[in-house]
Amino acid sequence: MNNLNHRQDKIKERRKKTEFRDFLKEIASWDSFVFHRNNWLISRYPDTGRIKVCSIEKFNEEIDNLLKNWIDYDFSENFFSNFKKLDRSIEQPCLHHLWKNENSDFANVVHNSKNVYLSNIVTFWSENIFYSILVRINSKNIFNSLFVFDNSEIIYFSRWILNSYKIFYSSFIRNCSNIRFSSNLTWCSECIFCDDLQNSKYYINNKKYSKEEYFEEKEKILNQKEKFPEFLSKSRKPWLNYNSTNVSGWGIIESENIENGYFISNIKNWKNLMFLWSTVWAENLFDSFLWWEANKEVYWLCSGWWDENVYNWVNIWFCSNIYYCKTMERCSHCIWCIWLKNKSYCILNKQYTKEEWEHLADKIFAQMEKDWILWEFFPWELNPLYFNDTLAWMIWDFTKQEVEEQGYLRRDEEIKVDIPEWAQIIETKDLQDFQWFDNDWNWQINPEILKKVIKDKKWNYYKIVKMEYDFLVKYSLPLPEIHWIDRMKLNFGI
Repeated sequence: MNNLNHRQDKIKERRKKTEFRDFLKEIASWDSFVFHRNNWLISRYPDTGRIKVCSIEKFNEEIDNLLKNWIDYDFSENFFSNFKKLDRSIEQPCLHHLWKNENSDFANVVHNSKNVYLSNIVTFWSENIFYSILVRINSKNIFNSLFVFDNSEIIYFSRWILNSYKIFYSSFIRNCSNIRFSSNLTWCSECIFCDDLQNSKYYINNKKYSKEEYFEEKEKILNQKEKFPEFLSKSRKPWLNYNSTNVSGWGIIESENIENGYFISNIKNWKNLMFLWSTVWAENLFDSFLWWEANKEVYWLCSGWWDENVYNWVNIWFCSNIYYCKTMERCSHCIWCIWLKNKSYCILNKQYTKEEWEHLADKIFAQMEKDWILWEFFPWELNPLYFNDTLAWMIWDFTKQEVEEQGYLRRDEEIKVDIPEWAQIIETKDLQDFQWFDNDWNWQINPEILKKVIKDKKWNYYKIVKMEYDFLVKYSLPLPEIHWIDRMKLNFGI
């Protein structure tokens, strides 16, 4: 074990030097927000030949047999070639759904939630989530939003929203209600065009109004539907960091010693972090992306929960001492394993005794060190996703040349959209014919829009679905004029 500890230290020191751009390219490229048809299934994986997919139901029936799908480590090939054989021999679920979900067939990474549509990473009793990413814990009626947490409800076109109600076109809002076109607010209510306020009510442009004056001005503002895109653009102020010391980045809460942190809370001693939330201190994590709760000593992370001493992994929950694994739950001391649950001392999904495992692990890591790959993340040839379908592309503008020169897959053709022959296609300029104020100045949207396919200015096609239509009508919102993927991307820009 002394040799293993020595090599862990080498990995740590190397990963502490990773550039932020390289971190995004390596790790955020493993999470997709686009849906494809693969093997006649709706899948997060395109049909690239790099992965076999099956239905969620079939996978759940066979998951207990994965320990039988092991292979022996072949020292005539390098470490990554060994894993490639295992990875491509196992049928993996087209979408990742955990525990009980309802009406969420067009969504990925859904845990105990209901009515989730074209969204990614929605967990723990959330409901009615559309075109959104990272929504958790009893959040409901969320549309076109990013990073919405903890009992938030009725959120539209917003990002980083915590325990808030009726938030529209806003960013970085905590414990607030009835907020529009604002940012960096805490314990506020009825604010419009505001930034960096606390415990404030009836404010417009950071100016206090009487209740009567406020609602009079509010009505005037909300009647200017055609200016909402402009209002949204102007509301995207730089995000502030709260109760944090020695940090760089934005959206950082109660953390310290952070370099390049975005959307994080309760973190100590980290570099290159995005979308990490913990209610207790998490320490010593580097190059990490998407996880919840108290992880410690983690290097290269793409999605996890309550883990410790983990190196180079994708989708790990309640694990410890994990090396180069993919989608593991309640496991420890595993190397190059896939989709195991409640297992220990496994290599390439094969079970070993503790002594056998330690001996073989030492030989494998010695080979990796000799080949100068001990500190490398999963190489591009193992990634089954198109780079421009991933969160890396959504967050940062990587060039086509850069991505292709480094061997990542990239999709040049447009995603195919199934448009019925009978469907009538309209352009976004035609949306004005379907929405208006009536004679009493009540906002109306013609339900005939549900029968149309909309083509935006980039020639992307999308539809308005019934639950979305009901939400827009109820809260007097205009029809969206850009494709749902572009709506998501607007929420990411750093």
